[in-house]
Amino acid sequence: MPFFREKIAISCRKPYNEAIERKGGTHMYQKEDVRKFLDEKKISYEWFDHKAVFTIDEMLEIGLEKEEDIAKNLFLRDNKGKRHFLVVIRENKQADLKSLGEKIGAGRLSFASEERLMKYLGLTKGSVTPFGILNDTDCAVEVIFDEDFRNLDAIGVHPNDNTASVFLAFSDLVKIIEEHGNSVTFLSL
Repeated sequence: MPFFREKIAISCRKPYNEAIERKGGTHMYQKEDVRKFLDEKKISYEWFDHKAVFTIDEMLEIGLEKEEDIAKNLFLRDNKGKRHFLVVIRENKQADLKSLGEKIGAGRLSFASEERLMKYLGLTKGSVTPFGILNDTDCAVEVIFDEDFRNLDAIGVHPNDNTASVFLAFSDLVKIIEEHGNSVTFLSL
């Protein structure tokens, strides 16, 4: 049975960030902007700079202490290109796109192009992360978390750049996304 979510009219809220405000309010959140955002919100985190990584395998080769908390992020679209999804799963899982498409009532899913990734999240290939939502000015991207994350205290993601990783409380990340105005769904994936 497909998963249908009632559409609620939400105005997309850009979180207040003094660094962005000083730049005229139109700047996309980059790596250091994410750090400033977390500091301004007084959100606890651990930050690790590292070489550029483009895959989960490369990420695991770095040898971060908390690698079990690392998320794999997939930017997907429906077959008509009308709906876009950021799917966040555990690093050791594979996503069944056919099953996921059925669960969310989106039909066939496929990976979105690099052009769409830049347009909707302001990100480049290899840097897909939930923090890209901060660049989603229309709150067009639907965020789907694997239910497994609810059992974890922390999650590790890139700060809009694949040369660093940031670990923060999973509940804080969900709150950031919800306060921004994007929808958040939890599914067993």
